Amino acid sequence: MCYSAQIVADYRKFVRMFGALMDIHEFARLFFERAEGISKAKVPKAMEDAFAQPQSETDAQIKTLIERFNAEQLSKLEQDLFKQRKRLADAERTLQTKVTKAATESQRIATDKIAWALRKLDDIRRPELLPRDSRIFPGQYAPVMVMENGQRVIKPMRYQCRIAGKPASYDVKYPGTYNARRDNLEGFWKPCFGYTHGVMLVDVFYENVSKAKFEGTLSETHERDENVVLEFRPSNGELMHVACIWSRWTAPGEPDLLSFAAITDEPPPEVAAAGHDRCIIPIKPENIDAWLNTDASDLGALYAILDDRDQPYYEHRLAA
Repeated sequence: MCYSAQIVADYRKFVRMFGALMDIHEFARLFFERAEGISKAKVPKAMEDAFAQPQSETDAQIKTLIERFNAEQLSKLEQDLFKQRKRLADAERTLQTKVTKAATESQRIATDKIAWALRKLDDIRRPELLPRDSRIFPGQYAPVMVMENGQRVIKPMRYQCRIAGKPASYDVKYPGTYNARRDNLEGFWKPCFGYTHGVMLVDVFYENVSKAKFEGTLSETHERDENVVLEFRPSNGELMHVACIWSRWTAPGEPDLLSFAAITDEPPPEVAAAGHDRCIIPIKPENIDAWLNTDASDLGALYAILDDRDQPYYEHRLAA
């Protein structure tokens, strides 16, 4: 499973690299619905930053929506920070006279929440981008390249695919639907495979692995089944063009949802040796158009593209 990934979050890089068009309507809709509270879309900071220097009137409108949303988030965070600081002060006053379980727990929770709020405030206010601003987790949005009327197009999509026609409850019932297993493409993913394909650009991906497997020790030597997060990076330093499938979900009275899943397969030896049993599939640049120009009547050709993948060596280390 691709637990998270550091992606190309700026749609302009897709435009430069592939001559792709930006679906400005979908980007504007995403930020409008978020600002209006219609959706709870989670957008990485680097994806917002692409609109910091507007190039059109619509870009300027999107920038205004982003600024409005962030201003509301700052206000909420500052209010919560005030509340938690008061809670911490009250707990510490109690602890000066008597150590109680309730006061100790309140002190711990308030301290953690204060630290979290301060980090969030700093992230919103910080003008410069950091690598983690391009990192997505399931449920967050990313630019995905698709094909429409023979033209490469960039759309914002949620990283957890809800297939058209399925109930919204599938998000909870099937929380792993941010990845699509290759051996289930003609099963669960049949409505998408051969019909709606995409490509996500990835620099680095991260995986949760068993600490016992990573260390090469028996699980019995660990008190519990602990996990660690590993960072996997192609040793050649090149971007991965990750094969994806996507869907447009619609329902009466609900906003449309564009969402996608990265296709995964058996891992290369170095990923397996690090303790993980799945891996995303980076397709070759020369196969991108054939992947995006889907043909459900020739699934063999699509499987052949997945087989003829890029095969970089993945260096790994413990994630920071």
